[in-house]
Amino acid sequence: MAAPLIHQTDLFRPHNDPDDHFDLAVIYALALQGKIDLRGIVIDRPPPKFDGDPDMGAIAQLNHITGLTVPAVVGSAQPMKSPHDTQSSAPPSDKAAVRFILDVLRQSHQRVAITVVGSCRDVALAGKTDPALFARKCAGIYINAGTGSPDPKLASVLEYNVTLDPAAYRALFDLPCTIYWLPCFEDYEGEWRVKRCGTYWRFRQEEVLPALSPRMQNFFLYMFQRVRETDWLRYLYRQPDASLIKQYSQQERNMWSVVSFLHVAGLTVTTTGEVVPIKASGDSAVYAFQPVRISCNENAVTTWQPDSRSTNRYMFMVRDLEHYQSAMTRALRTLLTALP
Repeated sequence: MAAPLIHQTDLFRPHNDPDDHFDLAVIYALALQGKIDLRGIVIDRPPPKFDGDPDMGAIAQLNHITGLTVPAVVGSAQPMKSPHDTQSSAPPSDKAAVRFILDVLRQSHQRVAITVVGSCRDVALAGKTDPALFARKCAGIYINAGTGSPDPKLASVLEYNVTLDPAAYRALFDLPCTIYWLPCFEDYEGEWRVKRCGTYWRFRQEEVLPALSPRMQNFFLYMFQRVRETDWLRYLYRQPDASLIKQYSQQERNMWSVVSFLHVAGLTVTTTGEVVPIKASGDSAVYAFQPVRISCNENAVTTWQPDSRSTNRYMFMVRDLEHYQSAMTRALRTLLTALP
């Protein structure tokens, strides 16, 4: 049976970072294959200084390509004042995402997973509004944020997603449901590269983009160009511009969150890049989730210790540093080339 999922993302147009559109396409690929039941998408309100809007057009495009009818809602504009804030006096427009999350949980006969790849705000607000519901109905929250270094000094430098709403990030770790913590980096020091305690990897877009279907190529071209066109449907049916495919194929793309979607679907990636069921992976998985104890202090600095007895707090770890990036690139290509 497909695993129910709510996805929270900072998906904007013009894009803030194209990784969010790659993430969204991966989720739709898994949903089209019947691996997940995508119940809805929560899009962050863009930060005040960002010149863009929630990219509802990208969701409309992927709904059309896949034939799915996934709803989407825009989140709250107000940062949480504390980890206990529920924004009870906020206007209706700022409460829509919280109502949506709670309604999906209440109406579901299965426990629902939640992936967070941008601000933690709306999931934290929903959890603080009805923690008992989260205890009963949330299968797990996948927090793609933070730095995983065991060095307190390095861990004290806050990662971007944490800075979007530090109080919300703190609040998630206190919720009475399973937490899967996926630090975006091990640390922010020096060059971005693959390290054991962070999900970060990158690929050259020529490894994926030319292999996609024409409509999926146009989905990405529409986003890459950062224009405010409104013909989102007609654009999908154009002949893909070969010069643009060549241009954007030369770009490197930073990625973080794909493993969280695969884990929701009961899948993992082997050292050779095959997407396989977790139960069948044995020692071949290129990453794993380790049971841990996690704490997040008043400055939103996260610390952790291994804890084999933990049954509801897990942390992402790279098992094979040498093959992680190539394996994830092959897995991404496999997933996205399955889209029509």
